[in-house]
Amino acid sequence: MAIRPIVEVPDPRLKLVSKPVAAFDAELRTLVADMFETMYAAPGIGLAAIQVGVPQRVLVIDLQEPGEDGEPVRSPRVFANPEIVEASADMAVYNEGCLSVPDMYADVDRPARIRARWQDAEGARHEAELDGLLATCLQHEIDHLNGIVFLDHLSRLKREMLLKKLAKARREKVAA
Repeated sequence: MAIRPIVEVPDPRLKLVSKPVAAFDAELRTLVADMFETMYAAPGIGLAAIQVGVPQRVLVIDLQEPGEDGEPVRSPRVFANPEIVEASADMAVYNEGCLSVPDMYADVDRPARIRARWQDAEGARHEAELDGLLATCLQHEIDHLNGIVFLDHLSRLKREMLLKKLAKARREKVAA
């Protein structure tokens, strides 16, 4: 396992549409393991392969929700070739962030519930109705597979404000 560099905006790779996973093999398992290690180190709760420079339709999610003792419980999930087959008409707003847009957050409106279909790391097929943070996170990561970052859901003004704020933070980090 290895921590891979995270691709950040405005890198043009984030605009690529990822290709379907065809082989559920050792190479995919290595990629998935590296993605989890990268995501946990960042830290984050979701990561699409394109965010580590691999244009494949695979993503990982671990909401790391607190257990009875208050400590985060790891529950890693792999979604290969995920698709949303149905989305509710009712919407939910969540203050989203992204490892490819470090330390920037904005409210994004997405369907509150979705029915999704995907394969796991071994290629087994799954389908489920999801809601809450898992539904939001899966929609966010599927966007990455389609060349969309959460900033694309914002008004032009809000997007430009966040990008200026990000550029300023990067300049300050370099100067420090």
